[in-house]
Amino acid sequence: MDIVPQVRAFNRFYTSVIGVLGAGMHDTPYSLTEARVLFELGTRERAADAADIRGMLGLDAGYLSRILSRFETDGLVSREKSPEDARRQVVRLTPKGRETFAMIDRRSAVEIEALVEKLADPERRRLVSAMDTVRRLLEPPAATREPYVIRPPRPGDLGWVVQRHGALYSEEYGWGVSFEAYVVRILAAYVDDHDPRREAGWIAEVAGEPAGCVFCAREDETTARLRLLLVEPSARGMGIGGRLVEECLRFAAAAGYQRINLLTRDVLVSARRIYQAAGFTLADSYPGEESGIPITEEIWTRDL
Repeated sequence: MDIVPQVRAFNRFYTSVIGVLGAGMHDTPYSLTEARVLFELGTRERAADAADIRGMLGLDAGYLSRILSRFETDGLVSREKSPEDARRQVVRLTPKGRETFAMIDRRSAVEIEALVEKLADPERRRLVSAMDTVRRLLEPPAATREPYVIRPPRPGDLGWVVQRHGALYSEEYGWGVSFEAYVVRILAAYVDDHDPRREAGWIAEVAGEPAGCVFCAREDETTARLRLLLVEPSARGMGIGGRLVEECLRFAAAAGYQRINLLTRDVLVSARRIYQAAGFTLADSYPGEESGIPITEEIWTRDL
């Protein structure tokens, strides 16, 4: 798939929305790059090494020097040689520079507020989640992942669990509506005669949006069952799956169960790795079928 035209179109749209193609950022005489340099200087408590600013923003040394010279002429910065290394230059904002930085920062916040003012809370969460997805997909692999939250299900979450199981497993494995109906039955059984002392569910949330789930259900008096583990593709690699399973195991042990089982399928390789890492062992397997596709059902178990 050639996504270059779509990415370029999005770039044109977004730069137009935030106004970076205008004469100056936020009705100031400073360009986007100059505003970024001011931001880096303004968010530091101490003076900054010019080489560090250059490396952080990926700027040419001559280009940064011209920007700092302009700032110095405008009375925004002062420059001096580093006491540790005379070859390096230390830059700090002057009082006027801090006022300018605060003004640009304030105008930026006001413009963003105006941009999203028309959006309701669910739409704002979708926007933040989409931006977070773009950043995590495109940032360097070594970059730090955003934190996530594990919380109990809220109204509307069970519908999300059904929808994402249906859509995701259809996309990745070709399973049809019969699988989605199977998920509905599991959740209906979980809700009916629900005993919060012995059954629980968890939703993983990233940037305000659901990104994973798991449930602990009663199988019999001494045995629990782990059900419906799912992690969104955009959130995989963050350790969410293992964390959800860990939460389920902790609850099951505290609820007095002696053993916990789960049913999975051999094609769910990532999930099987998580179960193995959590101490589950394969107890049984048998052939099955899902939406006309041959599968192997597996029962995994572990003591608590």
